[in-house]
Amino acid sequence: MLYLLGSIVLTSYLTLAIKACERYQVSIFQAILFNYFTCVVTGSFVNGGFPINASVTGTPWFRWACLMGVFFVSIFNTLGATTQKIGVAVASVANKLSLIIPVVLSVYLYGESIGIWKGIGVGLALLAVVLTCYRNKAASPEVDDNKQQASHRYSLVPFLPLILFIGSGLLDALINHVQKNYVTEENSNAYLISGFLSAATIGSCILLIQYLRGKQVFAWKNLLAGIIIGVPNYFSIWCLVRFLKISPWQSSASIPMNNMGIVLFSAVAAWLLFRERLSKINWAGIVLSMVSIWLIAFGDSL
Repeated sequence: MLYLLGSIVLTSYLTLAIKACERYQVSIFQAILFNYFTCVVTGSFVNGGFPINASVTGTPWFRWACLMGVFFVSIFNTLGATTQKIGVAVASVANKLSLIIPVVLSVYLYGESIGIWKGIGVGLALLAVVLTCYRNKAASPEVDDNKQQASHRYSLVPFLPLILFIGSGLLDALINHVQKNYVTEENSNAYLISGFLSAATIGSCILLIQYLRGKQVFAWKNLLAGIIIGVPNYFSIWCLVRFLKISPWQSSASIPMNNMGIVLFSAVAAWLLFRERLSKINWAGIVLSMVSIWLIAFGDSL
């Protein structure tokens, strides 16, 4: 349970830190890129040295780590684009609803079972995410009329939310698949470092192009933000991998518990730290999320 708690708290911290970056006019893209490099350094320190060498590149899990890096960069950029063009609420719902993908894949690929109560819990979890992330105009003054109009326009062709939904779900499923089949106590750090190095390499190429085109300007505060985000980010994935490895529940229950815990903790933390106003609908979603977590975790025993 300690690994589950660590994954929930540290992943929520990442979201809250990105929100703080917006307040201090920090380049989110640069902060995320420097965060990846920080993750590589942090992981190497934990590992006792940089683990990537010629022999590692030939291992079965290395290509999965590179693919994970692609997902890291793509999902963050898609999340940002969805937030800007459609709105925060749509982006949040699309991201969190993705928990259904690894659950379904766990049942299909690994023959895991979903009893009636666990199935009800998953259904309630999806409803809880929608209620928790729901924002009306009064509760979200930062979303102006233009964004509201854009939301209606883009909702007719929801390609960005669909990409975010699929990408986030496949990333969770990818991490679950690799930890089931390839990750061991000996190579887990090397796997994580390889994934973050892949993301850092891809992000650096994108940033270099933007530098040359004059769309990005370096600032030391972006680097500092990346370091502040990077260390907890590494350990959030580190905790998630270990939780999935030793979880007493099937992954069809473990992954929803992790995601719903993040929704619950992030909502409460945002309310306490940033004074975000939560409506009665949002509080209903938080309460419902706790019920769904209990059903997902213990429904089989009912």
